[in-house]
Amino acid sequence: MLQEAVGLAQAIDLDVQDAQVITLANPHPGFLLRSGLVESFASFIKEMAVDLAIVDHPLTPVQQRNLERAWQCKVIDRTALILEIFGARARTKEGQLQVELAALTYQKSRLVRSWTHLERQRGGFGFLGGPGESQLELDRRMITDRIGKLKEDIAQVRRTRSLQRHARERAEYPTIALVGYTNAGKSTLFNRLTQAGVTAKDMLFVTLDPSMRKITLPSGQTAIIADTVGFIADLPTQLIEAFRATLEEVQLADFILHVRDITHPETRLQKQAVTQVLIELGIEPDDERLIEVMNKADLLDEEERARLRTYAQRQSLDNQQALDLEGIHAQPRGGAVALSSLSGEGVDDLLALLDKHLSARQQIYSLTLPLAQGAALAWLYGHGKVIEKKDFDTKIRLKVALKPADYGRFINKFGKS
Repeated sequence: MLQEAVGLAQAIDLDVQDAQVITLANPHPGFLLRSGLVESFASFIKEMAVDLAIVDHPLTPVQQRNLERAWQCKVIDRTALILEIFGARARTKEGQLQVELAALTYQKSRLVRSWTHLERQRGGFGFLGGPGESQLELDRRMITDRIGKLKEDIAQVRRTRSLQRHARERAEYPTIALVGYTNAGKSTLFNRLTQAGVTAKDMLFVTLDPSMRKITLPSGQTAIIADTVGFIADLPTQLIEAFRATLEEVQLADFILHVRDITHPETRLQKQAVTQVLIELGIEPDDERLIEVMNKADLLDEEERARLRTYAQRQSLDNQQALDLEGIHAQPRGGAVALSSLSGEGVDDLLALLDKHLSARQQIYSLTLPLAQGAALAWLYGHGKVIEKKDFDTKIRLKVALKPADYGRFINKFGKS
């Protein structure tokens, strides 16, 4: 966790002078830290001319204010640091709206808690504010108004996304969402699958704005794949709510690829953090759409890679009982794949598994079409997989893999054959 906190600071180009783990039996209500530690850090901060102190733990407004007075520098907590990163990285209009909403929600709660003693300064009856309204209440009211406007804008984003999603459904494109802990390699895998060139670095929270691309599976089936924001332990609740519109892609996806950095020393804890966020989105650990992608396998020795591949094969064969491998606590019903998104090792296994799942949703139908029914033949090629085709003098006989719903649409459109 200390390494992660340092990584978060470095993600916005901060120069970390010192990082420590402090054990607290009884957190101080006014400072969080006990007085001796506060004084010790005050000396260090003054000596090193530190401008910013980050406490990787929630701070109350009172604790933050007291520490800033004691240390004579800016003090922020984990939530503020993550919001700062998101604010610096968001590029699309949607991402910027969501980050601003999260930041204002955070600021408003602290404003109210820090200054509740000024409530008596409110003028009038307290409904509209009067001549005695303080600057603080004006700020609070402006924040509230802005939050309301942002929620309306984000609701519009959701409506737009819904229209786009319905268009994809009409085109019969299944969707695949990439999820995982930040810096697990989702964007690198996204680029490997789509050749998209999305920014991918060894840094926390590189991807904030969702990217979507088409991919073609080995059987020729087309799917839409979405790269999403990385999850993190203790993700601020404001961000979970603010990014609902983005995460709706995950909730409604046909498949969810949980990308894990299998080499990370805290891979178990990272998995638990992702699982918790998914549960909050209504996606349970045994959801059949979940496929575990054990990434960065190229960094392991051959023996460990062989064990991972064996585990993945067991998981992908009728959900047999998983091997009890150290560092892996997953039994996904959708299967598992060991791969390297950087080198490409194992990526074909992932595509084959996705193909297998998509094909399993289809049934084989035997159809006979008149030679003149070119439109019907084109429709079948566009919506299914033609397994066998035999030409005769006046007709064509086909075996086609189709979803039952598509077969019903075909019958309605072209009649029984």
